[in-house]
Amino acid sequence: MRILPRGIWAVLAIALAVFFLPAEVSAQATGGNAGVNLNIDFNTGQQGDDYSVAIQLLVVMTLLSLAPSIIMLMTCFTRIVIVLGFVGRALGTTGVPSNQIIVGISLFLTFFIMGPTWNKIHDEALVPYQEHSITSAEAFNIASGHMRSFMVRQTSQNDIEFFLGLADMGPTSVGDLPMRVVIPSFILSELRRAFEMGFLIFVPFLIIDFIVASTLMSMGMMMMPPVVISLPFKILLFVLVDGWTLVVKSLVLSFNM
Repeated sequence: MRILPRGIWAVLAIALAVFFLPAEVSAQATGGNAGVNLNIDFNTGQQGDDYSVAIQLLVVMTLLSLAPSIIMLMTCFTRIVIVLGFVGRALGTTGVPSNQIIVGISLFLTFFIMGPTWNKIHDEALVPYQEHSITSAEAFNIASGHMRSFMVRQTSQNDIEFFLGLADMGPTSVGDLPMRVVIPSFILSELRRAFEMGFLIFVPFLIIDFIVASTLMSMGMMMMPPVVISLPFKILLFVLVDGWTLVVKSLVLSFNM
């Protein structure tokens, strides 16, 4: 099945928005001729200062199209999937575990770590909005505030100051930091921390490779690939120290929840 281009989805979203807008159609026969009056009312919903249904539907469709990017770049998913990828490369096991398994584990760990933040968004933004006690703009501000707090806790101060300088902004409080500064700062910090953890994971396995290579060279077995001998020892070491539990525990504890 061919996936429709994004432009087609945008047109469909606008068409659906216009279709579901309230319209008043009144037919009045005058002199034997039927006249049809079509009045389309772009109302603002139940609350006077809320956005129209068309705008809300367009925003929802946009968020759905950006959902993969939001999950990957605005949550802890980036750090987790990079570190788990380093584990497989450090072990030297080709395709074990597979990329699908690594992504699946990363998603479930992301749901676990982001659970408290998403619960706050649900209780303080989504539920009041569904009860029509706040507007969609207020709900969006509350939700973005919780996401901003989570990202700032994981972001180093140097990265925030770096992007504040690029944006020509002076010292700014945490609550006033714009998302265009918080998001790239958070991504940069996550990449740095993930590679730092990946380096620490590589060190013990690299030592095993050195020992095996030196042993083979001293025995004159130059034609024997060191990976063939070192792989079972690396797997044995990883199993004995309960490596997966240590890696997952380190990942979860590395986030300031």
